[in-house]
Amino acid sequence: MREPAFWYRPPSLLSRLLAPLGAIYGAITARRMSRAGASAGIPVFCVGNYHLGGAGKTPTTLALVKLLRELGEQPFVVSRGYGGTQPGPLRVDPASHSAADVGDEPLMLASNVSVIVSRDRVAGASLARTSGASVVLLDDGFQNPALAKDASLIVIDAARGIGNGGVFPAGPLRAPLEPQVARTNALIVIGEGDAARDITAEVTRRGAPVLRARLVPDQASVGRLRGQRVLAFAGIGDPARFFATLRACGVDVIEQRAFADHHPFTPDEIGRLVSDATAKTLKLVTTEKDMARIRSDARLEAYADRIATLAVTLAFDDETMLRNFVTARLAKARAR
Repeated sequence: MREPAFWYRPPSLLSRLLAPLGAIYGAITARRMSRAGASAGIPVFCVGNYHLGGAGKTPTTLALVKLLRELGEQPFVVSRGYGGTQPGPLRVDPASHSAADVGDEPLMLASNVSVIVSRDRVAGASLARTSGASVVLLDDGFQNPALAKDASLIVIDAARGIGNGGVFPAGPLRAPLEPQVARTNALIVIGEGDAARDITAEVTRRGAPVLRARLVPDQASVGRLRGQRVLAFAGIGDPARFFATLRACGVDVIEQRAFADHHPFTPDEIGRLVSDATAKTLKLVTTEKDMARIRSDARLEAYADRIATLAVTLAFDDETMLRNFVTARLAKARAR
């Protein structure tokens, strides 16, 4: 879905009119969150958001995969497979599955780590464990109570925060903030800005660590784009952040096209982007997540070689703090 602009503006008449619906939705979600979940039999680390839309969960998950492997663990990602048609549980195979089958994020992750897609998260965790996982990384699912979590790491964008603070549909929150903060074991604040200042203070007051991090563009990707005039497009939770990242790398973004998160591109749309870029002597560039959808679609893959991607990784300001947190949570989970 495309996020309404009023979600990230001061409270408006529209948000106030929708607030009663938000109160109902929030109360139902908060009640669900209070339920006890089933044990996976192995530690479960959840990477989630307080709100709808993206804030950096995928690079956070990949950073945790790297750390867990350094600690001798065998992590598997369990995902609902948003946007895919397969209910699972199944193990994602990048050679045979498409984004339409399993979702763009699981397909993208599967090139780096074993991924299980399952609408039933308990069944997904069970398949991960029997397939050799020592730790489950739950991609999203913070508000879903089905699976017991040993650690919930919440990702928030420093510049956008939680918008107007309203609960869907009045704002971007998935549930009232208080019960979400109460279940937060660590907060990961990505980027520059002070929009998450109040939440950071509250999480700190409750004794949970706050980890600062930043998205670092891959230098090889940047090198291929620097000095070129580009037409950038993205169908992610926050396209503006992608465009800003390109410009911060010295890439000359002449035009930009924003699509809704997980947007299923059509041949006409990609063909038009290619034609527009060619006519204006611009290089097309998009995100890795968008490219996962394009390359896995037989109707679009012929265009893939004409589109560049900007790869990014997540770097933590205090990697020792993250390592200590993960190590302690693993030990606590296994002591039960």
